[in-house]
Amino acid sequence: MTMYPETVQLIQEKMPTVFPGAVLRFIAGETQETHVFGQAALLPKTEPMTKEHLFDLASLTKVICTTTVLLRLWDQGEIEMEVPLTRWLPAFKDDRVTIKHLLTHTAAINTWIPHRDQLGAAALRKAYLQLESSDTIGQTVNYTDTGTILLGFLLEELYQKPVTKIFQEEVLTPLGMKNSGFPPFPPSQLPLIVPTQQQPDGSILRGITHDPKARVLGNHAGNAGLFSTVDDLTLFVQLLLANGQQQGAPFFSEKVMQALAQRQTPESTKPRTYGWDLLGAPYQLFHTGYTGTFLAVDIPNKKAFIFLSNRVHPVDHRESYLGHRDEILQCYLKESAE
Repeated sequence: MTMYPETVQLIQEKMPTVFPGAVLRFIAGETQETHVFGQAALLPKTEPMTKEHLFDLASLTKVICTTTVLLRLWDQGEIEMEVPLTRWLPAFKDDRVTIKHLLTHTAAINTWIPHRDQLGAAALRKAYLQLESSDTIGQTVNYTDTGTILLGFLLEELYQKPVTKIFQEEVLTPLGMKNSGFPPFPPSQLPLIVPTQQQPDGSILRGITHDPKARVLGNHAGNAGLFSTVDDLTLFVQLLLANGQQQGAPFFSEKVMQALAQRQTPESTKPRTYGWDLLGAPYQLFHTGYTGTFLAVDIPNKKAFIFLSNRVHPVDHRESYLGHRDEILQCYLKESAE
């Protein structure tokens, strides 16, 4: 008996037009249910999807890695949410912008960078450090990659090492996420990585970050670049469902878990907490990834939905996908509430 039959049927109906394949896992208390559908690759040849495949998680990197490290630093008193970013990252000049603004997407930064896709890593970093906020800072939610890119630079300043190494040491290794990581991958691992978009030259991205900014920034990107499996993501989700406890020890303190459960944006805007979107009442944590992934984590009711698809393979149909994704999410929310 399937936990959420309508959701599963809806996802199956959307293949292969919306996404070639998908791996999903439902968690309810001690129960887990996993479904593997469709193809991991269509080009240059079809390959069946497996539970062991690694997906380019895109913006899920923001919550699994960047937000997680910052919340732990805040818990330890190493940073403060309401203090300007410039205290720890003096190369950034706008002293109105706080860590909280960046984590809640309320920094109101003008994110336009001329000729961005032609810039190398050093020039792109310099361009991000020169961006400035506007007069609506703190008032509206405008989701961007800029906030977590700047927060990645902040972490590098604090730890004095590349941000992907920080993520490995502070999140992936402690949580036992052994099959997760960042490019470059050894050739032996590539067959188990789900490919993403076909490029103008006909090549297919496989084991290479889909997000163009993170691809250029490489191991200095805080906004995207993490690849992972459904089993490894389950370890992260279970940490949240266990109220921040990992094998009886606190990975996140009660202070952090309480802050995550609360709206951190103005009442007139979209409800968000540190890093995460908030859904429903009581709130559950939600975040998406551009490549066709999302996490919905209902901590009060100990439920979660991990959704991994390769919807940008081989072609990106973003506008139509968003409607399908929201339909899947609403179907799940309805069934899980019954």
